[in-house]
This record gives sequence, structure tokens and C-alpha cells, in this order.
Amino acid sequence: MNYSPEALVAFVEAAALGSFSAAARKLHKSQSTISTAIANLEVDLGLMLFDRNSRHPVLTPQGLRVLNQVKEILNASQRLDELAIRLSTHIEPRLSFVLSDTYQPTRHEEIMQNFERRYPDIEFECLIAEDEDVINLLQTGRAHIGLIEVQNSYPQDIGFSRLLEQTEMSLFVAKLHPLASLKQVTKEQLASSRQLCLNTYQRTQERIPQGLIWSAPSYLMLLEMAEQGFGWAILPRWLVRQFSQRPLIELNARGWPKTISVDAVWSKNSLPGPAGRWFLDQLLDLDKQPL
Repeated sequence: MNYSPEALVAFVEAAALGSFSAAARKLHKSQSTISTAIANLEVDLGLMLFDRNSRHPVLTPQGLRVLNQVKEILNASQRLDELAIRLSTHIEPRLSFVLSDTYQPTRHEEIMQNFERRYPDIEFECLIAEDEDVINLLQTGRAHIGLIEVQNSYPQDIGFSRLLEQTEMSLFVAKLHPLASLKQVTKEQLASSRQLCLNTYQRTQERIPQGLIWSAPSYLMLLEMAEQGFGWAILPRWLVRQFSQRPLIELNARGWPKTISVDAVWSKNSLPGPAGRWFLDQLLDLDKQPL
């Protein structure tokens, strides 16, 4: 039996968001279109996937089992699409890449040089963003590939894969900051001093630290604010080593430094073309042959 791909996607999104209307907004469809697609899928399967007796639709036990199978089908479809793109000879004219400062660019220059040799006629754009801003740029079609500090979860329409490289994050202050003279800094001392924290354009309220804070949307801006003595900041160690113009002191605090992982991310709804897939493979170290 053939099932509509649109119906499968509608089902997965409605299950993930807990609402037909939310799924409709995300997929840029009318609520009636989503409801009809899911209803038709239920008729095709001969199963009730959602219990509609409450305010919001709830997956039935059968729906929970079907959901896992549908996700496998969609993932297999995506892998087929990616294979077709890899084998395609049509090269995209432009590639937009979102770089996170949490990525320690040990191989970035080498990758870029190989990319230039392999695709000399492509327009290449590099953006800088973090966390939710990276996801937003992919979902709106503004960018094709991004790098991001590993997130607890990703939207259903975002593909991701772990990079081999990791980054060390630590706490830094200006040399003349009061915290700089302490042999070890406690949580209480950090809480009573201004924190310079990352604050993305697409921020969610629950991710904003409480207390005395100043914020900026990039780690490089936080670095400059820390150098000017405005507070302490969590910064990538490599960024401090490479771009610090004034002495910064790394604080000795329990649990720091921390090692974080980085994911490469892309939109499942707008997959990168052959050049983008090659670039992604290089980031993931899947293909070490430069040309």
C-alpha cells in the first residue's frame, strides 16, 4: 500500500507538537489539510492514530507503534534523497554555511582550500550564529549547513551528525577584575558578579540565566566585553587564545573547563546539493580525499 509522504510528515509533526494546528503552522498548511491528511492515513491503515476526545490529540497505543515505523520510513526516504544528490551532476550555484564559535577550526582552512579547488565557481557565504539562531537560519532557508553546540534535541525537520572534534569551554575575566585574584572561585562568588552570557536572537526564556547579566549573540562579542572588564564569561578556549587582544584570566572553578561536542546540522526539507554534501562530508571526516 502506498502512503502519502505529506500524510506521514503531518502525522510525525502532529505527534511531536501535540497539536494539529501547530503542525499546520510549521508545515505552512491549513489545519484542515493536516487533519484530512492524518484522517486519510488512519483510513489507509485501518487504525486510530490519535485519540481526539481531549483538548489536544493524544497518540493511541497503536499510534505510538506506528510513529516509530513512520519515522524509519521518512529517514530512509531522506537517505535516498541524499544519495541521489551525491550522485547528481547538478552543482548548486551558492552555498551558505553557518559557523559556530564553539567549533575549533583545526581543519577549516584545509577544507576551504580543497573546496575552492573543487568548486571554484560557487558563491560561498559564511555566517556566524549560535544555538537557536543556527536552527532558524536553516529552517527559513537562509543557510544550507550549520555547526552548533550539541543540543538536547532537534526539531523533526533538522538533520544532524556529530563532529569528531571537541571544544573546551572555560570561565574568563579581565586581569583587573576582582575575581581574577582569587585562587578558586565558588558558585556563590560567580552568582554575585555580573555574567556575560550568550543570548541568541531566537532565545527561549528558560535558557536565560538569572541574576546580574549582560548578554550578546556571539562569543566574540562576549570576549570583547570580558576584556573590557564588564564581567565574567564562558568562552571557548581556542577563541581566547586566538583573538584575545588584552590579557584574560582563566578562573579556577569546580567543574571547569568543560569539553563540549559540536554537531553539523542541515534542513531535511531543503537538503544541501552535491557541493554542500561534499563540504558536509569533509566536516564529518567521512571522505578524506580532497579532490
